[in-house]
Amino acid sequence: MSTDAAEIRNALVRLRRTTGLPVAFGGLVEAGRPQMRISELSGTSTVALRALAVVSGSGLGGKAVALARPCAVADYSSSRQISHEYDAPVAAEGLRSVVAVPVVVRRRVRGVLYGALRTVQPLGDRVLGAVMEAARDVEQALVVREEARELVAAAGPAGVDPVSREQVREAHAALRALAPRIADPALRAELLDACGLLTPRQPERAALAPRELDVLACVAAGATNAAAAERLGLRPETVKGYLRSAMRRLGAHTRGEAVAAARRAGLLP
Repeated sequence: MSTDAAEIRNALVRLRRTTGLPVAFGGLVEAGRPQMRISELSGTSTVALRALAVVSGSGLGGKAVALARPCAVADYSSSRQISHEYDAPVAAEGLRSVVAVPVVVRRRVRGVLYGALRTVQPLGDRVLGAVMEAARDVEQALVVREEARELVAAAGPAGVDPVSREQVREAHAALRALAPRIADPALRAELLDACGLLTPRQPERAALAPRELDVLACVAAGATNAAAAERLGLRPETVKGYLRSAMRRLGAHTRGEAVAAARRAGLLP
């Protein structure tokens, strides 16, 4: 399972837990093709929907892809709001009331989350809101992962020339600034692992607290205290406190000495 598909899967599990929906499913839009494929199922009793390719504009999910907005029907089989290419697998699973919410990243639909009941009844605002919130969580995770990939790619190999080194340091600082904003522990750990790839070696032990290293990474990339505070979502006084603590731990008397000591320890690129 790809990491992007895992985000869909985790969102579906959370969605069923928070709403009580008996069935949730979804999948990702296939690269270079006008369709999404249902790959993740939660609460289903058959495999009728597994690997189903949903063409943009067709059925409920295809309509959500084409319009890039949520779509819902109270009775799938009799609805006049959608086309009915997928009635057979939907009926085989016994689904009636269904909502489909697109996952939109950088104005492009990347996937669809569905929630469904096996009875004919409108899905209330609470359920619709929960499915939309689950989709937003997936969107955030995909955005952060893409930004991390782009930053690592843009940095290039360390140690080639001064420009490349500065790109690596800027990427390292940006990744560390992104990590605390991620609620998902697994995604946050993945991001920090990517950040670690930019350091020359893994230190035997962490000589700095995470926030101290975040601040020092910003300083190493040339940020002022005020700029570091804005990037990290902290107050300037808090940044100064973390910087003083980092300097003390590293036995440094200036910002520059602290950065140099952290680089020697393999904590910074």
